[in-house]
Amino acid sequence: MRKQEIDHILMKMLESQRSISDLNLTVDKPFQVEASGQLVGVDLTPPFTKLTPFQTEIFSLNLINQDHRLLNDLLTTGSCDLSYELPGVARFRVNIFSQRGHYSIVLRKLETTIPSCADLKLPDAYYRVANEKNGIVLVTGSTGSGKSTSLAAVINEINEQKSIHIITLEDPVEFTHRQRKATINQREMGKDFDTFSSGLRAALRQAPKVVLVGEMRDRESVEIALSAAETGHLVLSTLHTVDAGSTINRILGMFPSEEENQIRIRLADTVRWIICQRLLPKEGGGRVAAFEALGSNLRVKDTILHGESEGKSFYDIMEQSKAFGMMSFDSCIVDLYQKGLISEDTAKAYASNKSNVNRGIDSIKNTRGEKTTDIGKLEVDQGYGKPQVNVPPWQKK
Repeated sequence: MRKQEIDHILMKMLESQRSISDLNLTVDKPFQVEASGQLVGVDLTPPFTKLTPFQTEIFSLNLINQDHRLLNDLLTTGSCDLSYELPGVARFRVNIFSQRGHYSIVLRKLETTIPSCADLKLPDAYYRVANEKNGIVLVTGSTGSGKSTSLAAVINEINEQKSIHIITLEDPVEFTHRQRKATINQREMGKDFDTFSSGLRAALRQAPKVVLVGEMRDRESVEIALSAAETGHLVLSTLHTVDAGSTINRILGMFPSEEENQIRIRLADTVRWIICQRLLPKEGGGRVAAFEALGSNLRVKDTILHGESEGKSFYDIMEQSKAFGMMSFDSCIVDLYQKGLISEDTAKAYASNKSNVNRGIDSIKNTRGEKTTDIGKLEVDQGYGKPQVNVPPWQKK
């Protein structure tokens, strides 16, 4: 299979649906694309009703293109990451992995133009991140929730405003930033550095003001990032966690228990923002992002130092600090429901605290003059507790 044939297949897959996020090649399934969160088969000529192990393996080897490092990763660890480009059309972040002795491929479609915070309709917290001078900012969420895209928008915002040096450490490079007001050096794992920890350690000697780390994967990366933040750098990174509390716990869990107090002190001093993202089903099709944003103030620092307790949780702080750019998932979900972007069932299904979301939805319904309950008209039972008197049917009114 030649590069022209691979490019032709990828082009046909991209043209098959709107709002495509991923391309999927799996043995015993046809070529598939993920559109609006659903996998859909692609009709090609000649038709491929079921991909064979040989076809996915040949496709994989052509994407790897004789790169010995990638081939070694695939054979020794069972998967490898790379980037692939359709010139002038699209770029992909590619993961090739082995399953039951066969190879599968997932290609994540990357945007060719870098979106701004305004384009993505990001909350106020992201604009505040772009104005931070130092510390750690973590954007968290599940795979495919848009973490990298949001961070690219933040880097773009900084690039438009400040004449500073920015270094990005990515696996692979997803968005190619232009040299505008800032000076940006983008380094790709495997080509420019071997691990995030070594790349981050080297970045401290490269005089950046902002360092973007694709993902905090291990204890060593976190430790170097904390050191960088403590020495005046702004470190932006991602974690696969669902909310602010689990993010702090995930970092603490990377260190031995005897170091917990020291790490809590360092986190309290360096964490500037923890922003979590989720994608929810949108009314009319597609998906819409919901956000949780935890900033830094005395209450947050105290909670990081001593842990969450009744009445002193990160959720309570976010709910009470909306004036400072903070927000909880629940308040964001209620806002999305009010705008008609998600259904009531979706709002309740994705809520962190269902009672809070239910109260918010009922308040919106009251404002609109809609029913808030299915219970019918209530009446006082006048005969409750009184002795029953048998009355002949012909005397009843």
